[in-house]
Amino acid sequence: MAKNIREKAAKIAENRDKRPHATAKFVRISPSKVHIVLDLIRGQDYNSALAILKNTPKAASEVLVKVLESAGANAENNLNLSKNDLYVAECFANEGPTYKRYWLRSHGSADIIKKRTSHITIILDEKDKAFVKAEPKKVETKKSEEKTVSETKVKAETKTVASKTEEKKSKPATKTTATKKETTKKAVSAKSKQGGEK
Repeated sequence: MAKNIREKAAKIAENRDKRPHATAKFVRISPSKVHIVLDLIRGQDYNSALAILKNTPKAASEVLVKVLESAGANAENNLNLSKNDLYVAECFANEGPTYKRYWLRSHGSADIIKKRTSHITIILDEKDKAFVKAEPKKVETKKSEEKTVSETKVKAETKTVASKTEEKKSKPATKTTATKKETTKKAVSAKSKQGGEK
């Protein structure tokens, strides 16, 4: 009996996930609210995920920052990994126990208030070195193409603006604006005179 238990424990230890992770249990927030924020950081590298969480105005982001930092610290201290080489491989929020509270209503009835809790887990993993080296090259080529396209658009826009200003300068000023100004001045002076006579 004891031998079987030891063998089972050894198998479980072999199959256990060796990746750095952190878990926060019995967090007083609904799992559905946590899922919204977890979807933002899934697959992101450690530093960008931390930046996203710190700038997300959601109630769950404060808790997730602590869990993510804890997972990063576990990776550094326990497995000697660098935080710059990590990314969020998996993150999920399971439902914990629900606390039931009651809200008294009319005619002796009551409504149930469910205060949900969640167990939040974030698992980090090390990036593949070949994948990391290939990424910046792709980004640079896209940026250079975008720059050339944007530069041509800016040049075309400046040309059109310059041609429009030249057209305006070449047209003679109309007399209608001058006559309107004169009539308004006469009307204002007439009103001021009438006010002074009273």
